[in-house]
Order: sequence, then C-alpha cells, then structure tokens
Amino acid sequence: MSKRKVPGNKARQEPKWKHFLDIPNQPMPEMGLTPKIPVWKKNKSTLWHYPSVQKKYDVPVFLIYSLINTPMILDLSPGNSLIESFVNEGFDVYLLDFGSPGFEDGEISIEDYIVDYIQNGVKRALRHSGASEITVMGFCLGGTIAAIYAAIADEPIKNLILSVTPIDFSTSQFFDQWQEAMKKGTANFDETIDIYQTIPASAVKYGIRLITSPVYFTPYLSLLNQADDEKYVQNWRRFNAWTNGHVPLSGAAAKQITKDLLIKNRLVNGGFKVRGKKAKLAKIDANVLVIASKYDRLVPQEMIYPVMDHLTCNDKTYKVLKSGHASKQYEGSLPSYLKDWLPKRSSPIQ
Repeated sequence: MSKRKVPGNKARQEPKWKHFLDIPNQPMPEMGLTPKIPVWKKNKSTLWHYPSVQKKYDVPVFLIYSLINTPMILDLSPGNSLIESFVNEGFDVYLLDFGSPGFEDGEISIEDYIVDYIQNGVKRALRHSGASEITVMGFCLGGTIAAIYAAIADEPIKNLILSVTPIDFSTSQFFDQWQEAMKKGTANFDETIDIYQTIPASAVKYGIRLITSPVYFTPYLSLLNQADDEKYVQNWRRFNAWTNGHVPLSGAAAKQITKDLLIKNRLVNGGFKVRGKKAKLAKIDANVLVIASKYDRLVPQEMIYPVMDHLTCNDKTYKVLKSGHASKQYEGSLPSYLKDWLPKRSSPIQ
C-alpha cells in the first residue's frame, strides 16, 4: 500500500526552513533596554540603578545574579524583562553586575565578593535611594552568596528572595562523583587554576552542558517549528545569546566554592566564614521567599528546600514554579509569585 501524500505539507515547511537557515545572517536584536544609570563602580563591577516609572514603594530591590553568567536575562527586551516589570510596578531597582574577571582578578574570593562588592554595593544603594531598608534578590549561585551575605549583614535587609538557589550541595547526584573524587584527591584543579587564575568562560559553559545536555537541543527544535514567527525568533535569539554568555570565574572563588560548598557543604553545616564571621542561615532575620523550579536539572529542589529547615525567621515562604532553571517570560508585569508576596512587604507609599 502506498503512503498517502499530504497536499501542501512540503510547501508549508519550506518557508520555515528558509527562515531557520537565514537566522544567523540577521542582525542581533537589542537587549538591556530598560533605562539605567551607573551609581557605583569597583574594579570590573558596576552597580546600575533602574528608576521606577512611578515610585510606589520605599524599599528598593537589589539584584545579585550568578557569577558565571551575565545578568542580561533579567532585561532581555521590552515586555520580557524582570527589571522592567519591577520598575513598572513602582520599585526602584539596583543591579550589581560583576563584569568579566581577568587574569589579574584571580585572587578575588567569595568572601571578597560578599564584603567588598555586595555589602558595599548595598550600602551605596541605600545611600543613593535614601531608603532605610532594602530587598535583596539572588539568582542561582548569586542567591547562594546573597544568602551568605544576609547571614552576616549589618545592613537592614527587609526581604530576601532566593531564586533557584543551591544551598545543600550534598544532595546533588551530579556532584556526587566530583565530591568523592575531590575528597580522595584524585581530582584537583588548583595547579591549573593557579596558572590561568580564572576558570575560562568556555570551561564554565561546557560544565553546564554536561548537566543539561539531554534537554539542551530541544530549544533548536522549537526554533525550527516557529522559525516563521518573527517575534518568537527575536526572543529566542536573545535568550540563546544569554545561555551562551558565560563569564570567567575567578580562581580564588572557584577554589572556595569547591572546598567550602561542594566538598564540605559548610553553608548547611554552619561552618562557612566570611572574614571571621560565621555565616549561619539561622541568623537571617529578613522575610524570605525561596523559589524553586519543578523541571530544573541544574539546581533541583533537593539542593534548595533544605534552606527552609535552617531558617528561623518568622516569615518564610517556599514556592515551586512549573518551569526549568531559567524562566524568561514576564509579559510586562511581575509574575504572580512576586506580585503576591513582595509589595505588601515593601512599605507602600501612602
């Protein structure tokens, strides 16, 4: 029996293939268009201020992104930007962009990032805004160091939001083999790090791919299927640029992450110190919102939820989203999990 031909199917597919193959030849769409001004700089880092459209809250939001990615995903494009959503909602926003460390920055440790960059950046944001309290929001590894900072901070942190933040590194199946090898001394990268002073962006990228590779190619299938949808293609290209926009990690920070977090799990065990001060999660007295993603392969809930057992603050909330590691659709307004939680805890202006 001969196969029944579907009339016109080939004709319908040809435009999509044509658009798909031509995408690399098109100019890259603009990103990061929400109005901003630099208010403080240190080394490669910049503290950006995004003024609210019409200020409604006295507590500004201070964003800390991961050390291994650019924060561009927070402001991809108009209508698809978390930062734009914050400022439209009436929040002043400050973003600490760590920049891209070079060979000369190899001695910057996690402790240095917390004290010299984050803590000083928060102080500058408080002075610049005139606010008496602040909300700190950290993403992924940026959330980990935000939690460490909040545990030793003297600054008035009213709210702490941790988005897909790894806290308990003993529960990750992916890291089990690495942890065992490093504990036994069969895997030691200190000599290589000492030579190059940073973990190159390419190494960071391929390390992430090892974890997410089974699902990494599905976005390309989605792009092919919607290659004739110009808006979708432009948003896809912005997001893809971010996924490939890894930055180097300073050698000292890489060593501290490996030894204090991956091997000894000191944040959960209470032994992480920042220049002599113990960073105990139980010391965090802010209102805390913890966000996890149901389909996150990079930071599964097993690495996130244990923070709830260590927090002793009166106001703590755990929210699970039906998404992967990076949610990028905001549709011009704050997602409900933030809109329902943050405004009432941010001193609305009467």
